[in-house]
Amino acid sequence: MLRSLVPHWRGLVVAVCAAVLAELSAVALTGTAAWLIARAAQQPPLAAIALAIVVVRALSLGRGVLRYVDRLLGHDAVLAAVADLRTTTYQALRPLAPARGGSVHSGEALTGVVADVDALQDLVLRCLTPAAVAAAVGVTASAVAALIVPAAGVVLACGMLCAAVLSVLFAGDDRRREADLSAATVDLVRGAADLAAFGASARFVFRGLGRRRPGWATAAIVLTQGLTATMMTRLDTGSAVLTTVLTVLALAVFDVVLPLPAAARTFTRAREAASRLARPHHTPPPVDEPENPVPAPSSPVTVELAGLRVPGVLDDVTLTLEPGRKVAVVGPSGSGKSTLLAVLMRFVEYEGQARLNGHELRAHDSDDVRRVITGLTQDAHVFHASVRANLTLAKPDATDDELRAVAAKTRLLDWIESLPRGWDTVVGEGMSGGQRRRLLLARALLADPPVLLLDEPTEGLDAETADAILRDVLADDRTCVLVTHRPAGLAAVDEVLALDRGRLVAQAEVRSDASAAV
Repeated sequence: MLRSLVPHWRGLVVAVCAAVLAELSAVALTGTAAWLIARAAQQPPLAAIALAIVVVRALSLGRGVLRYVDRLLGHDAVLAAVADLRTTTYQALRPLAPARGGSVHSGEALTGVVADVDALQDLVLRCLTPAAVAAAVGVTASAVAALIVPAAGVVLACGMLCAAVLSVLFAGDDRRREADLSAATVDLVRGAADLAAFGASARFVFRGLGRRRPGWATAAIVLTQGLTATMMTRLDTGSAVLTTVLTVLALAVFDVVLPLPAAARTFTRAREAASRLARPHHTPPPVDEPENPVPAPSSPVTVELAGLRVPGVLDDVTLTLEPGRKVAVVGPSGSGKSTLLAVLMRFVEYEGQARLNGHELRAHDSDDVRRVITGLTQDAHVFHASVRANLTLAKPDATDDELRAVAAKTRLLDWIESLPRGWDTVVGEGMSGGQRRRLLLARALLADPPVLLLDEPTEGLDAETADAILRDVLADDRTCVLVTHRPAGLAAVDEVLALDRGRLVAQAEVRSDASAAV
């Protein structure tokens, strides 16, 4: 996160300075107002307090402007850094998601990245900035108090330092109590039925509430604030007005310390999030990129596998994919079907031969391979976004006619047009498994790669709909590799491969007359 902030450091520095000046304005406003009230009680001539009246007005207006500048520039810099961080993290995660062994699942990774990036966003806005403001305002206020009465500066500095240390120490205890309360709440919700059956609901609720305690960190700050203000009243300032001003100043300046407990808890969460986000950046890529890649392949594309091995997963697989050829790969779960697709998409290292237009896959840049060999994999993800946005990920410049064509082919068009906002309806969690799978299939078809890979494209659909969709998809002229558990639709392919424990146990050409019958 801090590295992402480097290009935006100027805006962040200005924002922090504005925040410091805003808080100093608030403290100065309180102190000046206290002096004005105390001095006015002595009934001086109006000219003696006229300047203070003007200062109060100026500080009240300036504080609002400075806080606006702080929020505007601070959020602008942080959001720009977050956008950069999301991009670099996605680039680090992308080759890891389909890697052998499923080390990173795309849905889980995306969900975790969003939460962790948000936590790092809070690191700057709710942790580093409040800490910097508290330090700057505390030092400045103590220095000003010392100029008025040296002993007052010492008292205020000691009180601020004590409050800051106590807030950090107690913040960890508060966070542990919050975690215990959260865990108790989750247990209560999930076990509500069982607790009700045994008549233990009330006892469990009271036990959970008993875990909650006041915020010790905030209490420590308020107590230190009161003690510091009390000590200010005991100082020999020689003037009741100065005593009043210093006492009110001590009360006001502690407002900048109050956010520190939350900042300490935020720092703990952000540190954990940063550790998780750092892992993809330090995880070795699943495949080695060539130093001098061969030119990107162009259509038509021919793929040849000979003696292909992935240790522990695939062993001696041979296959030729000529342009327009359709191959089905069948076999029980764990037989290596998805790993075969990962090899073709250059997500997994291999032994033996895997050639693309006569060149080894490992001689090509991985991104070049995935431009011509891609499709629907098991870890594909539907984003919480509109239908249109989910589809145009595959082709940002897709026309409405192209979108309607792939939606009709996957039997989604009627459903999309029935949605409240049509193509602009936000989808995600509310979709059924079948709708989700068809939307992902439509995205794969919209990409229109020369070699289309389909891993269980009709999973979750009824047999009639699945057969109709598969028939239309396989009717295209493009090369296609279909991984499936369903025997239906196999007559529409040119060849069937059967894998078992990573080995090719059967390989059969499908008769053309059977294909025609389908």
